[in-house]
Amino acid sequence: MTKPLTILGIETSCDETAAAVVRGNPPGPGEILSNIVASQIAEHRPYGGVVPEIAARAHVEILDGIVGRALADAHTTLEDLDAIAVTAGPGLIGGVAVGLSLAKGLALATGKPLVALNHLEGHALTVRLTHGVAFPYLLLLVSGGHCQLLIAEGVGRFTRIGTTIDDAAGEAFDKTAKLLGLGFPGGPAVERAAAQGNAKRHRFPRPLVTSEGFDFSFSGLKTAVRRAAETSGDLSPAAVADIAAGFQAAAIDVLVSRASKAMEHFARIHPEGHRLVVAGGVAANKSLNVSLAAAAKHNEFDLFVPAPSLCTDNAAMIAWAGLEHFAEGKSDGLEAAPRARWPLDVSRRNVAGAKA
Repeated sequence: MTKPLTILGIETSCDETAAAVVRGNPPGPGEILSNIVASQIAEHRPYGGVVPEIAARAHVEILDGIVGRALADAHTTLEDLDAIAVTAGPGLIGGVAVGLSLAKGLALATGKPLVALNHLEGHALTVRLTHGVAFPYLLLLVSGGHCQLLIAEGVGRFTRIGTTIDDAAGEAFDKTAKLLGLGFPGGPAVERAAAQGNAKRHRFPRPLVTSEGFDFSFSGLKTAVRRAAETSGDLSPAAVADIAAGFQAAAIDVLVSRASKAMEHFARIHPEGHRLVVAGGVAANKSLNVSLAAAAKHNEFDLFVPAPSLCTDNAAMIAWAGLEHFAEGKSDGLEAAPRARWPLDVSRRNVAGAKA
């Protein structure tokens, strides 16, 4: 067995300032030595969503301290590290630039290799950190900015078979929460309200559930929720709960129906790998997981979902993704640039300065 790698990860793509240290070897499981996440919920709550300028400023103010805490909690020094991994995109460009700049500075000062990563691959590989899941597997990636079905065939090797044609599932949850006055962050708020409501009071549309292919759509569902809220008059707590429950049931039906169809497709081309992985912030929704577990069992798939704290943005997933890339001899030059957009099915070799 080769010596375990020790990697520092830095994540600043949205409104979480995070740093972590992980240790291990692919395919995992690995060991999380530390995982520090500083939330900016209080700063953004008055605006009902993330304000990019506020997020970037907060990263600048606290990232140094977060990295220091991650190293201290892991009882690790910079000299003990094998490499430094950092999110280079996609995300809010100001926040991404803050994390990438610090990682470059640390790499330059210590001589440690830099691994500039796709944030989405951090989510995609978390189940290898936690469960050592083997390739290939079917991946349902559901977050505030992304809703995709992909086939994970290896590190840096993803084939997208379905995506949202308009809004992401997480965005639909956030917009519904804002419309109903449930607060920020929206996903957990809608889930809490839905638990008290009657999902059958409103029969909201399930876009694309009977269509060909594996794509998603949530804009029509959002419109239907808005109309229900407008026609309900004074939104009592009971009325809000019923709308939230109806919306959540519809969103889950869309996600599960498309995932079920993708499982059938995946089983035909990869009969040896009946594994469904769910990643991203929406993967923390308990009702979604119950429905996906039933669908996976029906299709004879094993379902893997990381712990809720590892579904939302964190740096342990970035550290592990960096470990996987570094184990294959891949790193990046100091000219690696921050990217606001970066599809997961585009190779990391397109990052400026990438080394293989």
